Amino acid sequence: MLYQQIAKNKRKTVLVLTGFFLLVALIGAALGYLFAGSPVSGIIIAGIITVIYISVMVSQSTEVVMNMNNAREIHSAQEAPELWHVVEDMAMVAQVPMPRVFIIDDPSPNAFATGNDPEHSAVAATTGLLQIMNREELEGVMGHEMSHVRNYDIRLQTIALALSAAISSLVNFFYWFGGGFRSNRDDDDAPGIIMIFGSILLVILAPLAASIAQMALSRNREYLADAGSVELTRNPLGLINALRKLENAAPMEKVPPSSSSLYISDPELNSRHRRLAHLFDTHPPLEDRIKRLEEM
Repeated sequence: MLYQQIAKNKRKTVLVLTGFFLLVALIGAALGYLFAGSPVSGIIIAGIITVIYISVMVSQSTEVVMNMNNAREIHSAQEAPELWHVVEDMAMVAQVPMPRVFIIDDPSPNAFATGNDPEHSAVAATTGLLQIMNREELEGVMGHEMSHVRNYDIRLQTIALALSAAISSLVNFFYWFGGGFRSNRDDDDAPGIIMIFGSILLVILAPLAASIAQMALSRNREYLADAGSVELTRNPLGLINALRKLENAAPMEKVPPSSSSLYISDPELNSRHRRLAHLFDTHPPLEDRIKRLEEM
């Protein structure tokens, strides 16, 4: 059951990332058609912009994300003994290097992992998490985060953030210079008008599609990391009990929206503030995650 779930989630991740890259290409083609009458030129330019964003984000992801979330780094076990030793143990079991460890001063329990790869990874936990979790539950949470590190989910999330930023830049270009796309074109016929209308509609709806893709990627990787935590700890009850405590947690005080998907549970909303549709959730419902863990 565990390995079937892992394989299924990996297939879904490939599909979501493929959709992400196709969306970038479509936006580039639409802008190329609108401004130069050449979809291919637009795709090439969009590709260059995307590569630049990914390169910058991958090289600086840890510092950027930790600064955004006001996290402070601890450098030894003396500063937070239980957290440090649990992270150390989970890294050893996962067979990855010891990540950098950060603490966020916030009473709401939560945690996340970030970085480029296992050799350049970091984990963060809130003060609220350290206060309410016992050793077994903390191991479940850190096993979840170490699974993100081991599975290179941290790089996937970084790439997703970069793709979203690239899409935003392309869309902003349209809004800034939208009045300047070619008006002297010979496409006053019905097909040409449909192409123009379709291209404009695609660019306008692109940010929404990018957000949905990023959220779908995050939801998919959370299920996989839950399964990975069970594999590392050999104790599903630790994570199950931890998630039950997170169900009644209050939202975090200050969280940048762009990093919400990194956390183990939605830092902005809890189970008592359910959205009308799960399409826009950054995380799967906690009750669904608990149910899957109980079935393992």
